[in-house]
This record gives sequence, structure tokens and C-alpha cells, in this order.
Amino acid sequence: MAMNWWPLIKIIPIKTNLQFVRFAKFFGVLSAVLCIASITSIFYPGMVMGIDFRGGAAMELTTSDGRTLDLEQVRSAVDDLGMGDVGVQGIDNDSSAILRFQIPEGQEQAAVVARVQSAITADVGAVTYSGVSIVGSKVSSELFTSGLLALAAAVVLMFAYIWFRFEPQFGFGAVAGLVHDVILVFGLIVLFRLEFNLNMVAAILTVIGYSMNDTVVVFDRLRENLRKYKTMPLRDVIDLSINETLSRTIITGVTAIMVLAALAVFGGVALFGFSIALMAGIIIGTYSSVYVAAPIILLWGVKRGEFAEDAKPIKLGMASRP
Repeated sequence: MAMNWWPLIKIIPIKTNLQFVRFAKFFGVLSAVLCIASITSIFYPGMVMGIDFRGGAAMELTTSDGRTLDLEQVRSAVDDLGMGDVGVQGIDNDSSAILRFQIPEGQEQAAVVARVQSAITADVGAVTYSGVSIVGSKVSSELFTSGLLALAAAVVLMFAYIWFRFEPQFGFGAVAGLVHDVILVFGLIVLFRLEFNLNMVAAILTVIGYSMNDTVVVFDRLRENLRKYKTMPLRDVIDLSINETLSRTIITGVTAIMVLAALAVFGGVALFGFSIALMAGIIIGTYSSVYVAAPIILLWGVKRGEFAEDAKPIKLGMASRP
């Protein structure tokens, strides 16, 4: 029995009969344009690489007496040392900040960090340093390669799973949706100038899992309906299957986005980019299940009995809650 304690659930109609396939061509062209734009943006202007993939050091600064930390003064103190790219980002309270800087090649990492801390203390005053992390250029390159391999392996394994559980065309549709989701999430990371680090890799992997789960739900219902309505036109079966799972998809997606929104607001700087990427990925993943994965099934076709020419069409429109 469905739980009715959440009032917002009553806003969602129990049954919808929307024509999704009717607009598949339009959204297919839109998706292609957005994917091309996202791929282009990866190379120009390019992603903002974090310390994990660029190499360097990061640390958190906090004034000892709780006074306001002058971010420009911190940046100036580190710039005078010739550390390359320097990033200073304030945290919620004005007395703390996160400092990121590159370590010049050939110099000892620990000595560089000590020199930076001394310069900041001399210019700013008594400061407490915490969460110091150092990543070498070789390690950062290996982490970036490993991250891309992890994403590729996830897509390949998802394709194998869908192919084993359904038909090859289902697997191709699911993988097309996953690739679409990953590309657009990368595009949004560039658009919002979010720092690409290991947290972002985790966010994209989570998006892949969520998108695949949503696609499997639609495909599972589609397979059931193909067996149930053997003479119904394929486009109508696809519309019917999406409509039957729409309520569940909306409730699941909105619930996840509410949690991630709270995480973005209260999770601090370290989790802000992760939360934003994941929220965007959930929306994109839901969209791709409807307008990327499912339409490919229509283009490819499904091996089943011939459709009856006099099959009764479905009248599609918005059904209201009784």
C-alpha cells in the first residue's frame, strides 16, 4: 500500500498518458547539439582541474583568535613566492579559508609547504593549518587516467549487464543514454567552473548508476508490455511504459534532489561541487531514459509478432487524479 503521509505525492497524477515518442526527434537533435557543445567545452575553455589531477598542495587556514581572514592578503603572500596558480576560497565563517597552490617542479614538497606557511604567518598573523594534502604531478596524472578508466569500465559493464538481461538493442540504448549523461555532466562542470577532482569522479559514477537504474525500470516495464500488448504499435507501447513508471521516477528523483540540495547548502565547500554535479546528473539521467534510451528501441525495432494494422491506438493526454 502506498504511503500518503507526504502531501506533495498527491500533486502527481496516479496515471498519465503523455506522448513522449512524439517529441523524440526534437529532443534527439537537442541532445546531439548539447553533447557536441559539452565535448567542445572540455577542450576550450577546458575544465578547472583540482589538486588531485593537477598536482600541488591544499590546506585549510583558520585564524587563531577568530578574526576575519583577509583572502587577498593570503593570496598576495603566496603569489610573492612564485608558486604558480594560487587559489584561495573562503569558507562559511570569515575566519577560515582553503588555500590551493602548485609546487614548482624539482623542489621538495615539504619544504615548499613550510615556506608557504611561514610567508602567510608573517603577512597575516597567527594562523592554524589543518588538512594539508600534497599530490605530486606523476600521481595526479595516474589518478586522472585511473578516473577515466573507471568511468569507461562502468559503462562497459553496464552494457554487458543490459545485454545479458534484455536484448542487444536495449543494451545499446542504455549505453547511449549513459554516454549522453556523462558528456552533459562534464559540460555542466565546465559551464559552472566547478573544480574537477576525485569527488567529481565519484559523482559521475553515481550518476551512471542512477541513470542505469532508471533505464532498467523503464526497459523492464517495456518488456512486460511487449509481451502483454502483442499487436499494439511499438511507439504506443513505449509511451505506455514510460507513463506507467513516470510517477515512481518523479518521486525518486525529487527525493534525491532534496537531499543533495541540503548537502550543497550545509556540506561546505568540499561537497558543493559534488552535490551540484549529482543533482544535474539525476535530472539528465531521467531525461535520457525517456528521450535517448527509449527512442533507440523504436529506431532499432524489437523482434516480436507483426503489429496488427487495425490495432487500437491509445488516446494520449493528461489524466487527472480521480
